[in-house]
Amino acid sequence: MTNLLEALEKWTEYLDAGNGIDVIFLDYRKAFDTVPHKRLLSKLQQAGITGKVFNWIQAFLQSREMRVVVWKKITELKDCIDLQEDLTRLQHWSNTWLLQFHPEKCKVMHVGHKHRFQYRITQSNQTYTLNETEEEKDLGIIVTNNLSASTQCAEAAKKAMRILGMVRRQFKNMDKQCFILLYKTFIRPHLEYAIQVWSPYKRGDIECLEKVQRRATKLVFALRNCSYEDRLVKLGLTTLEERRRRGDLIETYKIITGKEKVRIEDFFNFHQSNYELRGHQYKLVTKRSRLEVRRNYFSQRVVGPWNRLPSHVVEATTVNTFKNRFDRLKKGTS
Repeated sequence: MTNLLEALEKWTEYLDAGNGIDVIFLDYRKAFDTVPHKRLLSKLQQAGITGKVFNWIQAFLQSREMRVVVWKKITELKDCIDLQEDLTRLQHWSNTWLLQFHPEKCKVMHVGHKHRFQYRITQSNQTYTLNETEEEKDLGIIVTNNLSASTQCAEAAKKAMRILGMVRRQFKNMDKQCFILLYKTFIRPHLEYAIQVWSPYKRGDIECLEKVQRRATKLVFALRNCSYEDRLVKLGLTTLEERRRRGDLIETYKIITGKEKVRIEDFFNFHQSNYELRGHQYKLVTKRSRLEVRRNYFSQRVVGPWNRLPSHVVEATTVNTFKNRFDRLKKGTS
């Protein structure tokens, strides 16, 4: 998730500044069947990696696939040429390490601009032009050339509904405990995988996800005639929208406290003034955003809710303590 957060942070920032982006998705052909493992392992040993770590990597190199993703900000044609040069260098590196691309699976996505530069790779003395794509799955998330979350929302809801149908067929009369176990294990994860990256802000997309939980809670026979709100209360659940807000703040806490391996300054700026007496010491600066997609991206949408948190929540020493204090705050207890 942090890989995707960092990537989309830059992409939305570039777009908001009026730039375009070219994203190149490269697919290696049978990478771990053809890579010279002995060379790679020898290189690791030379770097001082031995023992259990070395043995784990040696085992990991068997029966695996790999995808490399490159992106670049595009402001003029020269940027496209520079990216092509990067691609050519990567091609030379791949040849040295006896790796081959799947030319027909290598694609380029143009985001936010109309430069239709034709990127090429050469393999076995044959040159291939990369196909253009409007959407591509990246680390399990569908990324589109307008950076909209709608496609990902629809796909996540579709997967969750498919599992929901299977559960409904297998369990005719379900009690609360059985439902909670099945729902949290098999259905809800599809609706929340890396959600901080693609959290929806359009009402249609929000409802697309919420309707899955709405239907799912009707599986509990004793609650079928209750309203959705009552079903949530009796099951000890919240709306998915509320869970996303909670997840945003948890991730913000982890980034600010160094519990994620990312650079804080890539996402947030702290208030520098000392005259603010109310609130907590980790208040964030609100940045101006021109585009809707940027205003609603993770680093922008969390600023207001984060700044409004009381100090005893923000200054928690562990993630679990933060979660517990936040949950008590929402319930109105001390």
